[in-house]
Amino acid sequence: MLFMLSAPPSGVMPPALLEEWLRRLGQGDAAAMEEVYDGTHAAVYGFALSLLKNAHDAEDVLQDTYLRVYQSASGYRAQGKPMAWILTITRNLSLSVLRGRQGGTERPFEDLEESFSANPAFSPDDALALRAVLETLDAQERQLIMLHVLGGLKHRESAALLGLPLSTVLSKYTRALKKLKQALKEAE
Repeated sequence: MLFMLSAPPSGVMPPALLEEWLRRLGQGDAAAMEEVYDGTHAAVYGFALSLLKNAHDAEDVLQDTYLRVYQSASGYRAQGKPMAWILTITRNLSLSVLRGRQGGTERPFEDLEESFSANPAFSPDDALALRAVLETLDAQERQLIMLHVLGGLKHRESAALLGLPLSTVLSKYTRALKKLKQALKEAE
């Protein structure tokens, strides 16, 4: 199997550690920015890409998100959900980009494939298989998978971030997992 779908990856920074780095960043420790970025950039980029469906725009939002995090870290209040705070910034910036678009082209699967093929952990065959599997999901299902798997968010946090009822998130996530498992089974 290409990746684990049931639990967040081990590379996701634990919330307590992320809060500590944000606290340090808010106190002026510029080195903390590197730690925050290293521990969260994959989830931020994946979420932006799932919303924008354009790698260039997602990269711009990624940069803008970390500028905003840097500028706002002193105002962050620890509540045990630092990743949700960062992804809320990402969502707001992504929505701003979407509102500003005027008939832009969308290349969702080509951009996803490019971003995974640039990752040394994925072979070209893995990227093609991932594209085929992700095509079985609708946009919202892809977002929920990315938030949970890449972002390490709990379903309750995803629901709050997307403005959906928890029951909807749970049912859509379960349905998306079933679709992915079926697509993987058919691909074997």
